Amino acid sequence: MNSTDFAHIGRTLRGMPASDGAGVRLTRVIGTPQLEMLDPFLMLDEFGTDQPEDYLAGFPEHPHRGFETVTYMLDGRMRHKDNHGNEGVLVPGSVQWMTAGRGLVHSEMPEQQEGRMRGFQLWVNLPAAEKMSQPQYQEFAPDRIPQLQPADGVRVKVIAGRVGDVAGPIRQPATDPVYLDIELAPNTTWDYDLPEGHNAFAYAFEGGGAIGEGAQSRAIASQEIAVLVGGRTVRLTAGEGGLRVILVAGRPLREPVARYGPFVMNTKEQIMQAFVDFQEGRF
Repeated sequence: MNSTDFAHIGRTLRGMPASDGAGVRLTRVIGTPQLEMLDPFLMLDEFGTDQPEDYLAGFPEHPHRGFETVTYMLDGRMRHKDNHGNEGVLVPGSVQWMTAGRGLVHSEMPEQQEGRMRGFQLWVNLPAAEKMSQPQYQEFAPDRIPQLQPADGVRVKVIAGRVGDVAGPIRQPATDPVYLDIELAPNTTWDYDLPEGHNAFAYAFEGGGAIGEGAQSRAIASQEIAVLVGGRTVRLTAGEGGLRVILVAGRPLREPVARYGPFVMNTKEQIMQAFVDFQEGRF
């Protein structure tokens, strides 16, 4: 394989401390001044704490329109409800891919009073043609998410996309997403081929290692995001303490983005209409 076939790190950065909902402490990784978005990804938050006071206030009712939210729970339990009558509990290892479409009002509140709460929420843009679509959920318990060992010392949970013949349960033709939770044993290397033309990032949340091949290999440390550029093949190499990353990729939409708080549309006029529709109870 030619070295030009390998993706490499365009840049790495760390997230910023943030607070959302009713005061939940989290780290904002995408959606910051350093990395405003990575088309089609609008925001990535990591939450992880053993301190109940950091998460108990939760995310009371709030609206969304024009994009999708992806919640991946690692630890803890979160109950979600919306104004369309949908309700459920996200448990460790579960995933919820919510398409807000034309609008809904929902809440996400902890189901626990103590213990660890840890996971990710990713915001994915919708194309203009689907921003006013019917809201829907793709929600999967841990046993519905394929887990495989494609090589010695490598464990992969396939949330979206494919690893070999194994496909994740999430389907979204507009952005054709890849979302993998990858764990490498110490000093292990594994290659993964991204779909052609996708934007991609890797976020290391346990351990550290490197991404890339040969002279273009660069280190990635825990709690760093690596924006990937270049070729399609992502070579991950774990350091002495092993490495666990989420590898996420999607087809860019290349459309104008107008965003304000919980609304993501294509024009300022559409944002203003979203506020009117919300205030008049049309979500």
